[in-house]
Amino acid sequence: MSVLYKNKSLFFYRNKSIIFVANYIFTEKSKKKTEMDQQTQAWGSRIGLILAMAGNAVGLGNFLRFPIQAVQNGGGAFIIPYLISFFLLGLPLLFIEWSTGKLGGMSGHHSPPMILQSAHRHPIWKYFGSMGIFCSTLICAYYVYIESWTLSYAIHSVCGTFMGMSETEVASFFGKYLDLGVSTSFLPHDTMICFLVCIIFNVWILAKGIKDGIEKVAKIAMPMLLLFGIFLVVRAYTLDKGDAGATFGSMDGFNYLWNPQFDSLTNPKVWLAAGGQVFFTMSLGMGCIQCYASYIKKHDDIVLNSLTAGFTNEFTEVVLGSAIIFPIAVGYFGVPAVLEMTQSGGFSLGFKTLPYLFSQWGPVLSALAGLAFFGLLFFSAVTSSLAISTPLVTFFTDSYKWNQKKASWIYGVILFFLALPTVLFFDKGVFDQYDFWAGTFALFFFGMIETIMFSWVMGLDKGWRIIHYGAEMQLPIIFKYILRYVTPVMMILIFVTALIKPKNDDWSQISLSGWEVDNSSIIGELTHKGIGANSSWVSNFYYSDYTGQVTGVTDNAVEINCGEAVKTVSLPEGTIPVVKVGDNVEPGSALSEGTVYNDVMYVDITRISLLLCLVVLCVMIYFVDKKNKQQQIRIEED
Repeated sequence: MSVLYKNKSLFFYRNKSIIFVANYIFTEKSKKKTEMDQQTQAWGSRIGLILAMAGNAVGLGNFLRFPIQAVQNGGGAFIIPYLISFFLLGLPLLFIEWSTGKLGGMSGHHSPPMILQSAHRHPIWKYFGSMGIFCSTLICAYYVYIESWTLSYAIHSVCGTFMGMSETEVASFFGKYLDLGVSTSFLPHDTMICFLVCIIFNVWILAKGIKDGIEKVAKIAMPMLLLFGIFLVVRAYTLDKGDAGATFGSMDGFNYLWNPQFDSLTNPKVWLAAGGQVFFTMSLGMGCIQCYASYIKKHDDIVLNSLTAGFTNEFTEVVLGSAIIFPIAVGYFGVPAVLEMTQSGGFSLGFKTLPYLFSQWGPVLSALAGLAFFGLLFFSAVTSSLAISTPLVTFFTDSYKWNQKKASWIYGVILFFLALPTVLFFDKGVFDQYDFWAGTFALFFFGMIETIMFSWVMGLDKGWRIIHYGAEMQLPIIFKYILRYVTPVMMILIFVTALIKPKNDDWSQISLSGWEVDNSSIIGELTHKGIGANSSWVSNFYYSDYTGQVTGVTDNAVEINCGEAVKTVSLPEGTIPVVKVGDNVEPGSALSEGTVYNDVMYVDITRISLLLCLVVLCVMIYFVDKKNKQQQIRIEED
């Protein structure tokens, strides 16, 4: 005689044979449900997969970072180390991430921790895989904020906001937009509203899944992105001297950009910049390529698909990305002035300069150009943010068996709170900390680890078979040796050089007796090198970082003549100046008095918070793994 007990949806019986039958029925239903979910989450077509993968790679860096890197590292000569890095670093890592993703998908895993675990049984690999979720989620936290800038600027361009503004007014508009206390439109708190709209938009698409959400968006966004890019490139090529107020003409920019400075090829800085650009532009080390690849079918050709996606990204970056912001800016300001502007990076040119230049083209063409440029940036940002959202969403669906909709909206809430510090404390260095530790260090470290695992731990013979399983074309055998020796060594060398980079990238300083590391090196970042005189969390004074004579004092700022330049130092809110005109100051001299919460406090708290995020993620992985093992034991016992 059996007694029936009900616990949630499972039935437990005293009779062991009935327990076995009930367990079998439940297991079979679960398997069927999982198979149905996996089938739902498959890619609908090859073109959809390729466009989504290309959209993942094509991002803001293609249009705002690549041309600046090329200009600063030898012009046309930069393309030589860039293409070499593409073949020795970019393509091999694409093959690694596509193949490990496909392998994980064949085992029923779609998130980086379990994908790496499926490639090698040692439990350490799933914790290394946590870096794929860590860096992608935190990159998305600040990336979606930038995405909201592009949407807002596209709207402002269409509405003619920048028409009639001076160059200075357009440049200062960006600062006003980032100030949450100032509205740049009829909507109050429009910066925050646009930010929330972008988060909701991304989550809404994610909730629809791979085929009905991400793939459909990629099929719309990528063609639109290319059309916008071609329109701007044509306009750039036709911008002659005297046209719409252009003083020099865009061809001066094209000539400088593609005129090779071959002496730069002997500079290690150029090669490191090329390797870094290839790595970042192809979205390697973020876990998203693996997640996308885990949904491809068993016999799909990852060689052809990965090559197509990779070369699509290169076309967009080299042909379109290089032909917009730099040539157009040079057409108006000339090469020397724009070279100085590039020291502030591509974002300065893109958001502070181009809207003013577009406004010189008349109301209609200005609106079209603004819509095309910022629309192009928006579409590239959306396809990328969807991709880098996937690792955490798939972790939720795989580990906690949540449906796609629930996992996506919970992810959206988490993303909002992770992104909030970059919005509220943008000017305190929080944004830069996210970018350095998640967007540079973590993703490169993860890329290096997965390369070592694939080539040296899992075994390249096995990896080579996975790469070619179902392939319609065979890779040249040289790639096998590149994967085994060249790519892992390059990754290690780039990581080590980033760790110990000498001051000002001057590699002639390297010696056995030691050298001074650069502020941007990993060691320099960790030790707060270059933080200046205001190095304590809280202080009663705000100190000068410059040597010179005070030439102006207001309630909010102090002007210091440093000899070669005049520096304007903004004083913290609530402090009172303690210097007067004519005073001589040096680093460490007090400029104002009052309670000061220095930027270093926000920087350190951000670092601690990011580390806690990684620890929490590893703990979650531990308990999920423990739960899965216990379930497996119960099934085997039954």
